[in-house]
Amino acid sequence: MSMNRRGLRMAGTVLAAVIIFGPLSSLVIWSFAEKWYWPHLFPQQVGLFYWSKVLQGDMLRALQSGFLIAVVVTVLTLVITVPLAYLLARTPIPFKPVILMIFLLPQAFPQLPVFVNSTTLLYRINQGGKFWGVVLIHMVGALVFAVWTMTAVFKSVPESLEEAAINLGASRLKSFFSVALPLATPGIIASTLLVFLYSLDEFTGTLLVGSPFILTLPVFMYRTSVGYELQVASISALLLMVPGIVLLILLERYMKSEYLSMFGRI
Repeated sequence: MSMNRRGLRMAGTVLAAVIIFGPLSSLVIWSFAEKWYWPHLFPQQVGLFYWSKVLQGDMLRALQSGFLIAVVVTVLTLVITVPLAYLLARTPIPFKPVILMIFLLPQAFPQLPVFVNSTTLLYRINQGGKFWGVVLIHMVGALVFAVWTMTAVFKSVPESLEEAAINLGASRLKSFFSVALPLATPGIIASTLLVFLYSLDEFTGTLLVGSPFILTLPVFMYRTSVGYELQVASISALLLMVPGIVLLILLERYMKSEYLSMFGRI
């Protein structure tokens, strides 16, 4: 019986590895393939030609631009959402569920019509094809993650600790900076990583608002895929996965179960 269970477990592990790493192995092979024609199962010629082509072309500009946009979006989102999330978690604001639902609306509908409508508005205020236009379109989605996550984070911090600080003479503002904010720091870091990763990987809004002047790595990968440059697209996909994997590992470290349990109570 134990042998059967061990065999099933091993088969499940192999199947999971094939499902997860199969597509990745295809990307790796394509990134080194210089010649690969049907019906050959493997490339006839491999090398670093396309890697050097990518690293010398627009890819570095796209990567730099995408990181800069993600950093700006993350900082602005934090500045807006940390005080707002604290107020939503601590004070009896009228129509609080309505306010939270408003932030959820961009994700409640298909993204394409939402971004198309937002793009029309941005072009009317002369922000189409500009850096700040892309930042604003990214914040449409980033605020959803930040507001809901940070509200749950501050909700998980015991209010009694702040009340104790106030009873000892601290002001509401001082109790926020000395008690609530330090205890919420891991959750704020987790929310920051979510927003940064969202902005770094965002494609639809960037293409609609920023094209052809603002180039990020997802848009660069799309352009190369449309042009059937499979090697360049594969390399771009692999490079885009690296920060995502690193940030997800960090996110697992900082995202605590008590934060998730508070989503149903905010």
